[in-house]
Amino acid sequence: MTSPAKFRKDKEIVAEYETQVKEIRAQLVEQLKCLDQQCELRVQLLQDLQDFFRKKAEIEVDYSRNLEKLAERFLTKTRSTKDHLLKKEQSILSPVNCWNLLLLQVKRESRDHATLSDLYLNNIIPRFAQISEDSGRLFKKSKEVGVQLQEDLMKVLNELYTVMKTYHMYNTDSINAESKLKEAEKQEEKQMGRSGRQDDRQTPRSPDTLASIKSDEKPVRRSSVKKIEKMKEKRQAKYTENKLKAIKARNEYLLALEATNGCVFKYYIHDLSDIIDCCDLGYHASLHRALRTYLSAEQNVETSKHSGLETLEGAAESLEANGDKQKLMETYNNVFCPPARFDFQSHMGDTMGVMCAQQPVEGDLIQRCQQLQSRLSTLKIENDEVKKTMEATLSTIQDMVTVEDYDVSECFHHSNSMESVKSTFSESYLSKPSLAKRRANQQETEQFYFTKLKEFLEGRNLITKLEAKHDLIQKTLGESQKTDCCLASGRRNSSVRKQDSGEAIPLMVESCIRFISRHGLQHEGIFRVSGSQVEVNDIKNAFERGEDPLAGDQNDHDMDSIAGVLKLYFRGLDHALFPKEVFHDLISCVSMESLQERAVHIKKVLQSLPSKTLIIMRYLFAFLNHLSQYSEENMMDPYNLAICFGPTLMSVPEGHDQVSCQAHVNELIKTIIIHHDTIFPGPQDLQGPVYTIPGAGDDFCDSPHCEPPLVEEPAPETISVGHNSEDVTVALTT
Repeated sequence: MTSPAKFRKDKEIVAEYETQVKEIRAQLVEQLKCLDQQCELRVQLLQDLQDFFRKKAEIEVDYSRNLEKLAERFLTKTRSTKDHLLKKEQSILSPVNCWNLLLLQVKRESRDHATLSDLYLNNIIPRFAQISEDSGRLFKKSKEVGVQLQEDLMKVLNELYTVMKTYHMYNTDSINAESKLKEAEKQEEKQMGRSGRQDDRQTPRSPDTLASIKSDEKPVRRSSVKKIEKMKEKRQAKYTENKLKAIKARNEYLLALEATNGCVFKYYIHDLSDIIDCCDLGYHASLHRALRTYLSAEQNVETSKHSGLETLEGAAESLEANGDKQKLMETYNNVFCPPARFDFQSHMGDTMGVMCAQQPVEGDLIQRCQQLQSRLSTLKIENDEVKKTMEATLSTIQDMVTVEDYDVSECFHHSNSMESVKSTFSESYLSKPSLAKRRANQQETEQFYFTKLKEFLEGRNLITKLEAKHDLIQKTLGESQKTDCCLASGRRNSSVRKQDSGEAIPLMVESCIRFISRHGLQHEGIFRVSGSQVEVNDIKNAFERGEDPLAGDQNDHDMDSIAGVLKLYFRGLDHALFPKEVFHDLISCVSMESLQERAVHIKKVLQSLPSKTLIIMRYLFAFLNHLSQYSEENMMDPYNLAICFGPTLMSVPEGHDQVSCQAHVNELIKTIIIHHDTIFPGPQDLQGPVYTIPGAGDDFCDSPHCEPPLVEEPAPETISVGHNSEDVTVALTT
């Protein structure tokens, strides 16, 4: 008979199995709920997309109508008969051309946005509706398949339970038969021992007495022994039969156990992934097509707008004062052409139309010519000075009105809070406190310029008048000398003015980690951003020659290239750092909710690996843990690092779903990064190099990628003048 302790143990085994099956059944129910939830979210997302584009279509059509009204309002005004000829002639000027192109651009935008609204309503929204319908239908069919697979899995678990119970029953019968056989053997031994004691008695008896005793006991002894032997043989046969049944039942149980584990693993690794794939069948591709349709529509609108803006930009670049002045004068040639010269009008028959240089007026003309020459020399010097001041003032005004303050890109760099355009624009050009001061300075400079312009024009008019008199007198007197010295000097000044214009840790691994620990802990996107392939190859080749290109305190290497060299080393190993033999044992821990339990399981599995491999793992993951502590600066938390290193350190065996298994691998690597100190043995238990955190002096980013502090440039120096000064406000920039 089985002992109470064994009976309790059997009950515990059965209870444990039932608990495990119960957990699996609950997990299967949750899986279906999760898929239901995903389907609901998908349908809701598609409905929201339809509502969004329906509303956007309304906005686009309203915007199109408003643009159409705006353009028509001003186009009608330009087409009015009033002053039509004047407007037609004015249209050749560059500002008017810009205005016309601007109105045409608005008309084009109106048509484009109307087309965009039509595409939203009649193309994109029906696509989302079709995707929603297809997704619901495919999910329903996929769920039916999933339910069938779950029923098959539960059937396998029930069969395992039946086989296990059969094994327990036959094993119990075998144990009971063995116990009965042992009991029969003990009875036989006891009977045989009793017979032996009777034969060994030493009490002397007469031959007649002995013969009488033997004749009386012989039938009794033989009957008892024969009966015991028969019982023993029967129990022996029963034990043999039960033992054989127990062995066969155990074999069947082990076969069923292996088959059940295979089915469970297959369901969780392959079937679930296939079911999810069925649920997603065509969803992402269809959504991609719908969104690409939206992008194509928007990009075509942008292309059309960009084309119109390029034309307008060309017209804006063609805004040119001298060209418009020439066109204006050519258009109104009769208005701006000089009139005919005034002819000498004789009086009372006086026909002499030239000056008389004969005596006694010759001396007076000579004296007057000398006076005019002296006066002209003084006026030209004075007027040249006025001209210099005027030109400098004009240059200052041009600098004021041509300042490149039209870039409003910063206004469109909206933050996540989506602050209003008004608040963004309020910090731009129009709200700067210096605007009023700049405007006042500009107006003051303009006033000074016009004062000097008036003075210069008046001086030039006087010079022109005096030069005409001087030249005529000089011509009359027949003098050939020229008095242009001051003018030549002025021309020289003008010319000058125009000219002013093999160990435990491989050397490659240790050196790269040391460099990154010193200079790259705060480098954003470390291991995620690709470096220069040329520099990666140069550094790798140097290591292969036995050199250490990263030795010393120099930090002029590209940090992303150094990270690329480290990943390249592990990617280039003949066998991944985590052997394929432990893949399934390691992946099985991902289902554990407790990270601490995962770490204990991983530690147990990794104990079978060689010491050298464990040393490299310990060194690498200690570094990755240290790097993840700077995730706020480098944007690389343990999960992001796991995404970068998962495919490199642990390859997914062939025949497994790469996508689902890779997600498990990344979760596993993340767990090892977080609990590396629990998983890997310390230096007392595993002799070898240990990664040490750099000291406080190294705990900062001194790489060339770190941005230097901003230094404010000094404001341009200015020389300000008032109305009473001959100087001018000139911006001096260095």
